[in-house]
This record gives sequence, structure tokens and C-alpha cells, in this order.
Amino acid sequence: MIPPKLKAGDHVRIIAPSHSLSPAVTKEMRDRTVKEFEKLGLTVSFGKHVEELNDFDTSTIENRLEDLHEAYADPAVQAIVPARGGSSVTQLLKHIDYELVKNNPKILCGLSDITALSYALYAKTGVVNYYGPHFTMLATSRQTAYSFEYMQKVLMSDAVIDVRPSEHYNNALGESDLIVNEGYWAINEGKAEGECVGGNFLTTNFVLGSEFAPDFNDKILFLEENHLLDYKDVHNELQSILNQPGAGRIRGMLIGRFQRETGITRELLTKMIRSKEELKDVPVVGNLDFGHTAPMLTLPLGGSMQLDVQGPDRIKISITEH
Repeated sequence: MIPPKLKAGDHVRIIAPSHSLSPAVTKEMRDRTVKEFEKLGLTVSFGKHVEELNDFDTSTIENRLEDLHEAYADPAVQAIVPARGGSSVTQLLKHIDYELVKNNPKILCGLSDITALSYALYAKTGVVNYYGPHFTMLATSRQTAYSFEYMQKVLMSDAVIDVRPSEHYNNALGESDLIVNEGYWAINEGKAEGECVGGNFLTTNFVLGSEFAPDFNDKILFLEENHLLDYKDVHNELQSILNQPGAGRIRGMLIGRFQRETGITRELLTKMIRSKEELKDVPVVGNLDFGHTAPMLTLPLGGSMQLDVQGPDRIKISITEH
């Protein structure tokens, strides 16, 4: 089920189901980001508990659930954007009112730790949600035009979207050094079409084997990792995913850009992918603009994509249902 698209006049609620909004996000950053949403014709409000911080950089389970459920129950709210990622959203999954979500389908867009929430909502309700920028990424990034462009295309339109790479990127949020984007990496050639699911490598592994885990069978899988883990960790995370039932029938794979601290190069990633028997005849593309570098694409978890990889200069990626 695809939730209703946003239109001018609609309302976006910022909540903190994982870590709370950091004091590092200044009032000037917050106001600037709200104005960017307003340029799209959208209004923004913040959940009651979005700034509460305990020893774990978050709020209580009860308060986070209150803000989440209130956002879904409020008919004035059409979209939900988490304040940031973190390491605690899995604490909520057994306590969410999934009937409330199913009966009030709304856009939810976030990344990193929010992966687990996105998987759970899709597994329990069938409502499509979105792997894209959270509020902190938009507030602290030096590059937001590309991020807002694809949020607008995916969240405010039904049109087929041909995905193009950004011209430049920052290795991390808040950095000002512009790095020229070399474009997509064609790792395995081929064509694929179908439903797409994915998110953060590590957070995907957190839910494997649970009732909240995604079904990888016949899916195009998109995955990314941040700087906290190196290339050996990513290799292990990938194999763990490929060991799951149905993973041997993945249709295609998109891999987000890695931060330099991971040590992952095009050569290492190619070796990693090509060492997997499960991916032998699967088209795979790396270095896409989603993950923990900026700017960032918005991708539909539960939507559909087409992938056509015919060589390093003949790569076409289209989001067909979102």
C-alpha cells in the first residue's frame, strides 16, 4: 500500500523514535531546514518529546511511542520524518500499534537506525515507507538541493523517476569539502525489475530472524553502511544477509556510497560482490547517493524499481512505483 502523496499545504511531523534531536542542531539550522520544507509548500511541527535526552541520547520508550502514535493518529499530519538515526529504535518494535499505522497510512522517511522501524512497519502493515534523509541530515548537511529534489520527486509525485548521480558530495554531514562524484560503479551486469527493500547493513542484521525482518525473495535490495564499520565488517554483514532464506533469489542490488573511513574502494567492493555465489547472475551497482554521505536519494521500501546494467557507462536505474 502506497501512502497518499504530499501536496502543497500538507503537514510534516518531526519525531524522535531513535535518538533525540541533538543540541548540535542549532536553532539557525532548524529554522533553515523548516524553510526548505516550506519552499515545497509544506508545514512542519515537532513532536512533544523530540528534544528529550537521557544517558542513551534518547527518550523513554513510552514517550517515543507517544509521539509516533500521535503522528499517525493526527489527521492533520501527512508525513513523518525522524529527527535522526541512532541505536535504539528496535526497542519500540514490539509495542507499536500497527493497526493504527495500517488504518492511517502515511509517509515515513528516514535512514540508518530507522531501517528497523521501516522494515517493521512494512512487514506488519504493508504500507510503503521511504529510505531518505532524516531531519538532522538535512539540517547539518552543506548540500541539500539534491536531497530535497529527490524527496520532492518521490514523496510528491507518482511519475517514474530516472535516478541520476549527484555532481559532488561530502564524506560526512557538516563537512564543507566538495568531492567530485565519479558516478555509479557497475559491478555485475544484467537487468532486474521488481519490488525493492533495504536500508542500513548493520540495522538490517539487527532484525534478521525476527517477525520484523524483510523478505528478500525476488527483491531488488539496497544497502549502505556508515564510517563506524570497516570493509571486513561490511563483508560479514553482507554474507549474513545472503545466508537468510530467500536471499539466494535476490533480483538485483544497489549499494550506497561508503564513507572513506570504511576503507572500501571500488576494487574491494567488486571483489566482495563477485566472491558471492548468491550474486553470480545478479546485477549490482555501487556508489549510489544514499547512506551517510551527503546529499542523499530517497528510495521506496516496498516500492518498485528497474535496473539495467550493460557496462560502466550504460547504467539505468528507475524508480517505477513509489
